[in-house]
Amino acid sequence: MGQSEFTRHEEVSARLKARSEDVFAFLDDHHSLAAHMGAGSSPMMGGGSMTLDLDAGGGREVGSHIRMSGSAFGFRIDVDEVVTQRDPPHAKSWRTVDARLVVIGDYSMGFVTTSAAAESLLTVWIDYALPRRNKWLGILGGRLYARWCVRQMRDAASARFSASR
Repeated sequence: MGQSEFTRHEEVSARLKARSEDVFAFLDDHHSLAAHMGAGSSPMMGGGSMTLDLDAGGGREVGSHIRMSGSAFGFRIDVDEVVTQRDPPHAKSWRTVDARLVVIGDYSMGFVTTSAAAESLLTVWIDYALPRRNKWLGILGGRLYARWCVRQMRDAASARFSASR
């Protein structure tokens, strides 16, 4: 799926009391990014959870694979993502290469950090398509889920580095 086929976009930002290098290092660890999908962590997972499996690159190099599997609301979910950009301490992005999702389809997501003195501006974004099957689920819940996802990532960084939004 080409990037032009991602017809939907969500993003959130926060000012963090940390250098971009520290923010990037925290978010470069996909365990930090995926914590919101762990067991019992959120009603948005509908009682399910996801497990994270990183390849030898640990999700920290271009071409590295990040795999997640589990369930949400009784649906089986499997995602294989690949890191497409990694420019420490400024930006990182990844996209799905194989995904079995429910309320969103294929996606590209990432974050950008910019520094100003002892603070950073963090922006987390997602570009996504509606799911190929059951598009009505995407129309009903895709935006809500995408917003939740980017907010959870922003909030993880905010909790780690006292923030103002």
